[in-house]
Amino acid sequence: MAHELYTRTNQKIYFAGLALQSLGRAESGQAINTSALAQADRESALFHLYGALLGLCHEIAGYYRLPQAAAPRAEALLSAQAQHGLAIPELAELVELAQSRETWLARLLSEYAALFLPPQAPKVDKGDVRVAVIQVVSLDEQVAEPELTREELESWRQNLKGLAIRFREGLSEC
Repeated sequence: MAHELYTRTNQKIYFAGLALQSLGRAESGQAINTSALAQADRESALFHLYGALLGLCHEIAGYYRLPQAAAPRAEALLSAQAQHGLAIPELAELVELAQSRETWLARLLSEYAALFLPPQAPKVDKGDVRVAVIQVVSLDEQVAEPELTREELESWRQNLKGLAIRFREGLSEC
């Protein structure tokens, strides 16, 4: 592999695509442990999408020769503090996307950060004090948070790929 910054971004986008293909096969039920495979592929795709975002940040920071060009986390380059006094349109666009909670990039960062949180029991309100202390619980009941869909992850991948292509065209014009 060449030692150019863009190669890492391309590799991560490709790996995310492979994980999404595998997720599609797992969701179609072609294996015995489909739910475990689907979760593993979902997390793998998210991991590689974050890696592609970090690679894109490294590309931009390397082009502009920023001191934090080798930052190990994308958030280090996608903060308002990192932008202080700099007029870098590509990073400014990424920062804006990352800070707006409803955007795909903010969701990607949030979902990636959630991978490192411990599992949490669902919160329940305190009920009536007259109710029995011991409650019946059904083991079949699963209260799961909504999982990321393959389509949503693929749209994030396409958005990231589109940004990379557009940014590279702008960076090479100089």
